[in-house]
Amino acid sequence: MPNLFDIDDLDPDSWEALLSLALDDPPRRSLEGDGVALLFEKPSARTRNSTEMAVVDLGGHPVYIQGAEVGLDVRETAEDVARTLACYHRVLCARVFDHGVLVRMAAALARSGFDTPVVNLLSDTAHPCQAVADVLTLREAAGALRGRGLAYVGDANNMARSLAKAGLLEGMDVRIASPPGYSLPADELAALQAFADRAGRGGTVQLSDDPRQAAKGAVALYTDVWTSMGQEEERADRLRAFAGFCIDDQLVDLAADDAVVLHCLPAHRGEEITDAVLEGPRSVVWRQAAHRRTAMRGILAWATGGRP
Repeated sequence: MPNLFDIDDLDPDSWEALLSLALDDPPRRSLEGDGVALLFEKPSARTRNSTEMAVVDLGGHPVYIQGAEVGLDVRETAEDVARTLACYHRVLCARVFDHGVLVRMAAALARSGFDTPVVNLLSDTAHPCQAVADVLTLREAAGALRGRGLAYVGDANNMARSLAKAGLLEGMDVRIASPPGYSLPADELAALQAFADRAGRGGTVQLSDDPRQAAKGAVALYTDVWTSMGQEEERADRLRAFAGFCIDDQLVDLAADDAVVLHCLPAHRGEEITDAVLEGPRSVVWRQAAHRRTAMRGILAWATGGRP
């Protein structure tokens, strides 16, 4: 079964299949009688709730496991934890600090003959489940996305990477605006463009330090918190660096007439986004949050061999 570490594990065909499975109504009960392990080193409101309910929608039984319960690489190696959980569960979903842990888990399962896919619920480098929900939201709100602008304003973090790949699979003009020192390095930019070329959808990716340039004519404005979990000691420096990178009414006015605003939440109102924009008529953040459950249904169905 395929693992999902990030969006670039998908080609255009599998991408469309996954999105189609997400929108199955009613959902196929492809996990009937199966357990799904949900291992959380880092807490989350949306990820836990959306994934648990998606497993239930597909007929499975979710088991939430805190990191302290298994003690990854303290009480047991990540490899042994993965193989133990695979004895009981059809899918292993994990929200981890270190992306390499996911890779090690999947490799151990493959070596030991377990047919158990690993799904990344978030790592330090990627957040693919959120990006699937984002595209479901954008398609619903804006229709055809090919050739349209997707502006991400803020820290070029795990969210920005996964969102960019999803936008490229949609054939979008992806623009990432970040202050100096918080953008993607040149090798990652090259890798993103290479991924766009392989996808063959005509997508492009650009880096900028000018939010206004990124927002101009875009169909979507997207942001994330400037200080993520684990970066609290950097907060003061980040607030200074990101001054001027807030999505406010002036930035929204530069976007397309039908543009929408997205935020993966939680939001720090008055920092990366104003309250007026978050609560305004362009905001689709609650539809976006609801689609986390929709997205997880598609991801789990795809990972276990489902086809539309």
